[in-house]
Amino acid sequence: MPPTALVPPCALAGLWAVRHGQSTANVAFAAAEESGTTGPVPGRDRDVPLSALGVAHAVALGDWLAGQAAEVGPDLVVCSPYTRASQTWEGMAARAAGLGGPRLDVLVDERLRDREMGVFELHPPTALRARAPQEADRRELIGEWCYRPPGGEALTDVAVRVGQFIHDLGRAAPGRRVLVVAHDGVIIALRHVLAGIGAVAPEQLPPVPNASVSRWNGDGDRLRLAVWGDTAHLTSLGDAEGTRHT
Repeated sequence: MPPTALVPPCALAGLWAVRHGQSTANVAFAAAEESGTTGPVPGRDRDVPLSALGVAHAVALGDWLAGQAAEVGPDLVVCSPYTRASQTWEGMAARAAGLGGPRLDVLVDERLRDREMGVFELHPPTALRARAPQEADRRELIGEWCYRPPGGEALTDVAVRVGQFIHDLGRAAPGRRVLVVAHDGVIIALRHVLAGIGAVAPEQLPPVPNASVSRWNGDGDRLRLAVWGDTAHLTSLGDAEGTRHT
């Protein structure tokens, strides 16, 4: 039997990780896959806003937040600096406050930014295949966890900065119940970091739907994954995939 991973200490009482609502780039990438468009999405990745559905996702997340009991729900928020994440939190917070939910302090941490794709920033997969077929082949050969685009980050790189973040957070906020609002790559990296030393890197990346909620329970010493990628709160939008318990 292989040895189990060594789970690092973390003094948080609880941790939630929310992926931002659907963004305009999410919509553009899906459209590019369907149409075969090979151009990049214009603009900077950090400035990509929510789509109309993404705004609705934020409202639904606000309903979820308002439903969390004060004594067990989040009491602190840390958000990615990217527009789509900050808009998600702002929409959540406004909705929750309107329903009598908690008004939480929010911090922004640069280490929660999305994975940097370097020269292929905002390039849909169709654009990568059309413009740099050899690079697309290299990406497929190496696998998504270890693939590093020119000038960008592998998910292993994201895991390094996320690991530093969670280490610092545990020291700075012991006993707190923290909600993180970020991106799929960040949340996947967070899962790997919290799984501990010796955790096997994923061959297939676990799905992190837009506006999903993942939760780790804390005992004052360690965090343990309890729920992954829950979208039950999106039922009214016809966008729920159910709860993935671990």
